Amino acid sequence: MNTATKKKDQPFIIDVVPGLLICFAVMFVGMYGAEFIGYMMIKAGLLSSESKTPVSGIFVAIIIGILIRNTIGFKQAIFGAGIAFSVKYVLRAGIVLLGLRLSLVEALKLGALGIPLIVACISSGLFITLYLTNKMNQSNRLGTLIACGTGICGVTAIMATSPVIKAKEDEISYAVANITIFGLTGMVLYPFLANFLFGDDPIKAGLFLGTAIHDTAQVTGAALIYHQVYDLKQAVDVATVTKLTRNLFIIVIIPFVSYLYYKNINNAQAEEAKEKKSLPKWYTFIPLFVIGFLLFALLRTIGDTTIENVGAAFGLFQQATWESIYTYSSSFGTTYLLGMAMAGVGLSTNFQMFKGIGMKPFYIGFIAAVSVGVVSALLITFFGHLVVL
Repeated sequence: MNTATKKKDQPFIIDVVPGLLICFAVMFVGMYGAEFIGYMMIKAGLLSSESKTPVSGIFVAIIIGILIRNTIGFKQAIFGAGIAFSVKYVLRAGIVLLGLRLSLVEALKLGALGIPLIVACISSGLFITLYLTNKMNQSNRLGTLIACGTGICGVTAIMATSPVIKAKEDEISYAVANITIFGLTGMVLYPFLANFLFGDDPIKAGLFLGTAIHDTAQVTGAALIYHQVYDLKQAVDVATVTKLTRNLFIIVIIPFVSYLYYKNINNAQAEEAKEKKSLPKWYTFIPLFVIGFLLFALLRTIGDTTIENVGAAFGLFQQATWESIYTYSSSFGTTYLLGMAMAGVGLSTNFQMFKGIGMKPFYIGFIAAVSVGVVSALLITFFGHLVVL
């Protein structure tokens, strides 16, 4: 049994290595490419010698990844598994390590403060999408997928909803393409829009990025770009916690939207409705990396309390040692793990997937994405002053 398991596991490890290496290489080039661009701007007299480069390494890495995928390309059989692993698992590992930057109390407080805004943005995304789907006479299944992807957590919500409503392959592809193109656009543009709207306020910027952009990877990328360009680290914490809190709404929203779908299908679909399966258990929707993030925040809380009150007295870790441990660990997650994941986002963005999408689903996704962004920006503008940490 053990030998068979090892033989089965080994090819997978070998398969992901090339893709992970190319993600690391793209991240590395992106980081130093941004520094080089800043250096050239200083040489050209566009920046003072003391200035920080205005270009984000994450942004450069994503652009390089997109260019590689859509121009010279790469062998999917060699690099595909590792790139997918980076976008899915390396990203989540980086987010989990971000938990060390916050105490559990801070994390829960941030999440609680963002809930009214999250509910408003999810509601607007869902109902506007479903309304437009009905008005434009589009597939109820496609509208439901776009609604969940826009309102909750992007591709993850689409994939979780699709088997419940028995979505077709082309409908899933259309929904994923919608979420990808508008989420990617938001990831690139919204960090600068957030600074324009809210100035150097990392809390408002983080709330905006965490609620206005679709997918977890896209929110993380946008927050990192904002941090690197404007040197406001707290925006990453706020955006991450806001997005993770938003992700948890998948537990309630997917059953609710699925109920609306089955309630509103027409007579021609009645036979199909009779065959529908029961909804999965609620706990199957809980993203495990959210739990991991909270556990690491709990570890930070326990470590802070223990070392402050007990450690020094018994000759254990000093406060400075503990601070260096969690600072290095969270920095490693932010810089390298999330950097590799963002390079993977660029490398996995294939513009071929957008071919064949009808314009009506495109319009629905566009209006829904803009509506969520507008609702988020307006609520933060008028009520953001009430959010005090």
